[in-house]
Amino acid sequence: MALPPPQAVGEMQGREFAWTNSDFDHVQKLIYQRAGISLHDGKHAMVYSRLSRRLRDTGHNSFREYLSWLESTDGPEWQEFVNALTTNLTSFFREHHHFEILSDFLKSRVGSSECKIWCSAASTGEEPYSIAMTASEVLGKSKFSLQASDIDSKVLATAAQGVYRMEGLKGVSADLARKYFLRGKAGNAGLVRVKPELRHAIEFLNVNLIKDDWPFRDPFDAVFCRNVMIYFDASTQRRVLEKIHRVMKPGALLFVGHAENFSDSRDLFALKGKTVYERCR
Repeated sequence: MALPPPQAVGEMQGREFAWTNSDFDHVQKLIYQRAGISLHDGKHAMVYSRLSRRLRDTGHNSFREYLSWLESTDGPEWQEFVNALTTNLTSFFREHHHFEILSDFLKSRVGSSECKIWCSAASTGEEPYSIAMTASEVLGKSKFSLQASDIDSKVLATAAQGVYRMEGLKGVSADLARKYFLRGKAGNAGLVRVKPELRHAIEFLNVNLIKDDWPFRDPFDAVFCRNVMIYFDASTQRRVLEKIHRVMKPGALLFVGHAENFSDSRDLFALKGKTVYERCR
């Protein structure tokens, strides 16, 4: 039996918009150029589902039309395009051993100058708030600074608000929950809000890791870059690691995801523990 022509695939599957291999290839190229993200071929359904919303919102009738229009402009839709294709899975104190290591590291710095920390994939805020609670417990609120960034502007807005469902706090101890969160009442029952003193300890920033316009002035003592590199190819990983290396102090710690391994970059970072690296001098 003859296969249907590529342009007919979308209609045959009952989709709202035609979806071809050429459309997917075009999306792959644009998200790689814009954010360094390598989309593998198994992401067809995810890309179609997420970008279909952008077609509806912008009034375009086909992916080809939308992507051609996107390339012709440098407007705010590029941010929406990136937002749609980034994945944000997070929770409080995820990979709990990282926070134990961070706590011990900070204890060794008690009495020294202000500790500077960067969380490079803030998502909806659970990770930077976990870092801030850990640092505050060891150093006090005035002895550390935390900058939290993400490429997705929408999740950053959620992070800055610091409002979560009560069940989302399952990784937070009862003592820390009482100390750093306010419970919602009446119409806000079932919600919690991060207390202002903790929210104000974090500066939220929109940062694209593959671009050269990072806003940081002073080097960091610790950097969290967890479950980010898995979306980059090897050359992009190396380029981003070199840039992270440049904004860290010698001996600073880099925390990465459980599926990430940088043994090919021993000239930059030395493995210090389970998914924790130290910046080489």
